Amino acid sequence: MEVASVSTPAALPPSWATSRLSVVIPTYNEAQNLPFLLDQLLALELPNLRVVVVDDGSPDGTGELAQKFADDHGGAGTSPVTVVHRRTKDGLGRAYVAGMSQALTDGAEFVAQMDADLSHPPRYLPQLLGTLLATGAGVVIGSRYVPGASLSGDWGPGRRLLSGWANAYVRTILELPIRDVTAGYKLWRRDALEAVDLETMASSGYSFQVEAHYRAYRRGQKLVEIPIHFEDRQQGHSKMDLGVQLESALRPFQLRRDIHRRRRAS
Repeated sequence: MEVASVSTPAALPPSWATSRLSVVIPTYNEAQNLPFLLDQLLALELPNLRVVVVDDGSPDGTGELAQKFADDHGGAGTSPVTVVHRRTKDGLGRAYVAGMSQALTDGAEFVAQMDADLSHPPRYLPQLLGTLLATGAGVVIGSRYVPGASLSGDWGPGRRLLSGWANAYVRTILELPIRDVTAGYKLWRRDALEAVDLETMASSGYSFQVEAHYRAYRRGQKLVEIPIHFEDRQQGHSKMDLGVQLESALRPFQLRRDIHRRRRAS
């Protein structure tokens, strides 16, 4: 692992800024946040940036709102926003697989992951891209736990302790050289994303992040972390229910077990 200490976004050279970058955003009941996030993304000096919104049939109309935004910005074939409408809510991981697969099909050179709740500031995207291109990394992670990073002041001591413990727990079990193993803000090089074999990912919930990091590391990808300021959700509610928490706790053990099985079989 390498840690980049850059703390502020920088203007990119034209050859980098014009890269085909797609940002994948899963949504469920994010109608209050999504328009503001899309406006921020499209205002970045990244002329070939596209956004793939993956909506899981949000009752609050997020999918319809996203589709109207896409239509108002050019419609099918010309809009920088594509909306993937899914009928059922079957987990963050499945939504990411659908969105990333769509981005690769559309010809993205680089694919970013970002939450819809405004916790991941879009201003870091050029920095993620510049770091990836400058270091030759396969994955660059917007990290909460490297020097220079910070957390929202709205995070209380209990939440900070739980997040720190979860990262230490996963790092210990999987021996991952990453400080923020549960991070959801990251940028992938196309071939690195193809190397993790999206269609065979087993995690349906938040543990998708851990499994993706683990697969990338085990398959020889270079992972780099850069510090970000992590904002707290301002509108809506967290989707982290008991079932998701249980999957997140058990998945690292399952990943470790699978590796031992393959070693014994070889």
